[in-house]
Amino acid sequence: MPDKEFIATGLKTVAKSGSVCWEAPSNIALVKYWGKKENQIPANPSVSFTLKNCKTTTTLNYVKVSEENQISEEIEFDVIFEGVKKESFKPKIAAFFKRILPYCAYLKQFKFEVVSENSFPHSSGIASSASGMSALALCVMSLEKELFPEVTEDYFYKKASFLARLGSGSACRSVKGDLVVWGAHKEIPFSSDEYGIEYPFKIADVFKDFQDTILLVDKGKKKVSSTVGHNLMHGHPFAEARFNQAHDHLSALIPVFEQGDLGQFIKIVEREALTLHGMMMSSDPYFLLMKPNTLAIINKIWEKREESKIPVCFTLDAGANVHMLYPSKNKEEILEFVKNELVVYCENGHYICDEIGQGSKKL
Repeated sequence: MPDKEFIATGLKTVAKSGSVCWEAPSNIALVKYWGKKENQIPANPSVSFTLKNCKTTTTLNYVKVSEENQISEEIEFDVIFEGVKKESFKPKIAAFFKRILPYCAYLKQFKFEVVSENSFPHSSGIASSASGMSALALCVMSLEKELFPEVTEDYFYKKASFLARLGSGSACRSVKGDLVVWGAHKEIPFSSDEYGIEYPFKIADVFKDFQDTILLVDKGKKKVSSTVGHNLMHGHPFAEARFNQAHDHLSALIPVFEQGDLGQFIKIVEREALTLHGMMMSSDPYFLLMKPNTLAIINKIWEKREESKIPVCFTLDAGANVHMLYPSKNKEEILEFVKNELVVYCENGHYICDEIGQGSKKL
């Protein structure tokens, strides 16, 4: 099993109490991950832009516990989110600790306090599991580095991505890099189902400061969770064709990224977004996460692109909000377009301005 390389063994140092802090960004997939196998293994490869401004900052405080308390398989911890103790967040983090314990047995030596905050409102409709689980995984790896000083930088980030994946699949794409591939793909060297890697080929300058304006159509909780949606891909009548399509789209993006071909980029990215929601609408049971205002914004973007020839496009996550992607040189005109024509479709007029970022940072 390839994951055996991530089992921490041979602890030689004395564990101490301490604290570590990381910030990790969210990301937006261009080729979508939808459908998974056991242990958070993706059914198809994906590629994402790492964002810059939408991020989670997490501090992991750890205190050594007595040896008799290390017998339990349950990790003891508290969660503080934006200054408030959050019992409702504990089940997901408990599941994460349980999944990573075979690789990080040293966690049993400690009691933890997870202190976290987002740079964006928690109720904004922006998924925080990618940034949150990535930041927590990086904190765990900083503790591992304290205990195992021989850990190399390459191994540190690779295992951080591996651990983040066990918390939330897309979190493995929020560790390092501006453009990140997750999932084995025959044309991308070292790509893996186990962790994300930095996109290894040439990227045209136009993509290096690409903008993402997130139009918040619906800030409520989704009617169907992503976990449920992924599971509905099992036995889906179009699943195999979809997985093949994702491989083909990732292949097609290689020359697009190199040449800066915005026309082809737009076609692939928008088709990916609509396919994602098409799979939801044709599953059993079927469901619909787009809202009328989602469709109104999409039509407005198409009209704007046709009329102005600005290479602006949209993508969607598993929700109603619209990510509008465009080159930085068009930022002024696009933000005018948002204020004049799109803000009316956003809940309480809210939108977030973001752009491509470089990944996580230790604080």
